[in-house]
Amino acid sequence: MLPIAGLIIMAAIGIVLWLRRKPIDASEIERHRRAYLNKVGRIVEGQILEISENPLPSDDAKHHPSSAKTSNATLAAPTNGTQRLIYYTYSISGVTYETAQDVTGLEERLHLKRAAVGQTASVKYDPSNPSNSILLADDWSGLH
Repeated sequence: MLPIAGLIIMAAIGIVLWLRRKPIDASEIERHRRAYLNKVGRIVEGQILEISENPLPSDDAKHHPSSAKTSNATLAAPTNGTQRLIYYTYSISGVTYETAQDVTGLEERLHLKRAAVGQTASVKYDPSNPSNSILLADDWSGLH
């Protein structure tokens, strides 16, 4: 009877710890995706289509109050309350992909002020899933 009670207590402790675990943050998931693509990605030439700044979603904007501006030519210094996106295109084996990457938080480290619409850039993509790509990572930049 004692071993069964011990197993029940261990299972209860395991369930409590599992239920109290910290939820995974979306920014942490994106950071892991960038790190993975930076490690295994192949490089192909692409082109920047648009650079935009948009207001953060309402629940995120509460934490970072600010007004946002939109710019298609260059990115300014980081501003709280805005999400910076770079839209780009690239081709692999005759298939053209158009996508965007959220580069919020990468601005200062990667000197995004030099990015311009129409500029060529290097894109890293996942060879097993070519639609999964990045233009910028924490320690790599495809901007020329």
